[in-house]
Amino acid sequence: MAIQHATDQDFQNKVSSGLVLVDFWATWCGPCKMIAPVLEEVDAEIGDKVQIVKVDVDENQETAGKYGIMSIPTLVLFKDGEIVDKVVGFNPKEKLVQFIEQHA
Repeated sequence: MAIQHATDQDFQNKVSSGLVLVDFWATWCGPCKMIAPVLEEVDAEIGDKVQIVKVDVDENQETAGKYGIMSIPTLVLFKDGEIVDKVVGFNPKEKLVQFIEQHA
C-alpha cells in the first residue's frame, strides 16, 4: 500500500481499523527526512501487514497535541484505533520491521 498523509480532520478515520504506523514529522526536521526513505522501504516490504500514515505536526497541531508528541520523528503504532506502541527518533529499517511485526 502507498504511504498516506493524514490531517486533523481525517486522522481518526485513517487509524480506526487494522495495523497503522503513524509518522509524526515536520518539513524542517532532519531525522524526519532521514526516516522517510526508510518508511518507503518498510512499506514496500511489509505494506500488506501495516498501513503507514504521515502527520505533519506543524499543520496538524490538534492531533499531535492529543497524542502528546513532544519530539519528532515519533512513530506511533495503532491497532484498530488504539495505541499499542511507539518509538521516538530515527530507527533503521530492520528495527522498524521488527517493531511492527511484534504487533502484527
